[in-house]
Amino acid sequence: MKNRLNREIPENIEGYGKVRPFAGAFATEPDMLRQAPAVKRIIPGEGKLLTSLEAVFKKINIADGMTLSFHHHFRNGDGVVNQVLAVAAKLGLKNLRVALSSIFPVHQPLIEHIKSGVVTALDTNYMSGPVAEAVSQGILAQPVVLRTHGGRARAIECGQLKIDVAFIAAPAADEYGNVNGVQGPTACGSLGYALPDAEYADYVVAVTDYLVEYPLSPVSIPQTRVDYVVTVDQVGDPKGIVSGTTRITKEPVGLKIADTAARVIQAAGLIKDGFSFQTGAGGASLATAHFVRKMMVESKVTGSFALGGITGYMVEMLEQGLFKKLIDVQGFDLDAIRSIAANPNHLEVSAGYYASPYNKGCAVNKLDVVILGATEIDTDFNVNVVTASGGLIMGGSGGHSDAAAGAKVTIVVASLLRGRLPIIMDQVLTATTPGETIDVLVTERGIAVNPRRPELKEQLLSAGLPVKDIQELKLLAEKIAGVPVPVVTGERIVAVVEYRDGTVIDVVRQTRR
Repeated sequence: MKNRLNREIPENIEGYGKVRPFAGAFATEPDMLRQAPAVKRIIPGEGKLLTSLEAVFKKINIADGMTLSFHHHFRNGDGVVNQVLAVAAKLGLKNLRVALSSIFPVHQPLIEHIKSGVVTALDTNYMSGPVAEAVSQGILAQPVVLRTHGGRARAIECGQLKIDVAFIAAPAADEYGNVNGVQGPTACGSLGYALPDAEYADYVVAVTDYLVEYPLSPVSIPQTRVDYVVTVDQVGDPKGIVSGTTRITKEPVGLKIADTAARVIQAAGLIKDGFSFQTGAGGASLATAHFVRKMMVESKVTGSFALGGITGYMVEMLEQGLFKKLIDVQGFDLDAIRSIAANPNHLEVSAGYYASPYNKGCAVNKLDVVILGATEIDTDFNVNVVTASGGLIMGGSGGHSDAAAGAKVTIVVASLLRGRLPIIMDQVLTATTPGETIDVLVTERGIAVNPRRPELKEQLLSAGLPVKDIQELKLLAEKIAGVPVPVVTGERIVAVVEYRDGTVIDVVRQTRR
């Protein structure tokens, strides 16, 4: 069958099940109930502190086929996933599903666990590095489920992603299970992506390297949600949080694109008191914040809030009074960790509060502008941030689709050529974010505005910005670099790309070696 974006998708996918095809960004109504774990009790004098991860496995009786979940706030500095799975392998467990909110190169040991049958299923929002490459080449018998950040929170809350045991890397904890991410030698900041797991998993285990006297304060995850506490030598390396895409670009083309994107926001009349803003994790997206800040200073504008993964640039804007609040689901650098620990106007929120489409109002719905990146964009403004030009998985939606759906104006910033290949296609290889939620593409050679937004196009033209038709930009790129050879993939599906509402927007097929 074909979904709303004309993508060919089977009605039933082996290892995934029956497909609900993507029907539009807001077309699918919720038809499910909130789920909940079993009610438990702890009687006076009963402790939660266990001596080792192996003791946790035995206490809970973790068994073959269970789903174990983890958060990714340490990004490429994570230390808990590999430790937990090493214990699972030692105990001879098989057929585990790993629900890890994002997968990074540090998680390479997953490959051996997959080969040995310890892990047979993955559920994540983003993948990069050796595990993503192995998945692209077909290492798993069943497809990986790729969700959005809001979609993962929705799936957990609605029982579609049922978690047996959540292992939460806790930079600080007390013996009764109160947890935060802002204290201790491995502080990582907000624990927003762990909060749904803590709320809905059957068992919740706080894994910490910094055990403090009861009661811990402040509390991000309370003792009422935590079953057991275990100490390890190190839960993670905060230096790994600042990895790859979380650094601002210094490249001239990227800076030009960022400057132009800021002028688009200004021309749209959005840099005004009460302005709300989010950037993606790409270098040009982060650089846009620099130019927006200059405009806000010049215009003496005070914004209401900045949202999403928080960087030092956003922290500076808060401390300078340019924004009244930061709403933080994930810290992207050490300045963000410092700020959330000290500033009451720097707010920690859950992934559901941030971006779930199925609650009574998520934060992305209040955004004026979001700046996002793209691996590819097509002439219908559909965006790919999952696969590279050769078909390998190299990312995932994360909050891309969520923020695009919520914001008043969604701007994609990208160089016209990526790795000497045009980024504008007739059809993207993998659809991640639907074009109906993308308003503007900004490149170094011009700006394209979605035909759905004629009034925005007029505003940009009136401001003297270099607005062009997206077809014109596509032809310009092809004149420079030539028409790219179409990617040929195999038939086997290695990943299912869910939209934030749980419908299937696309699939990823096995790469040909």
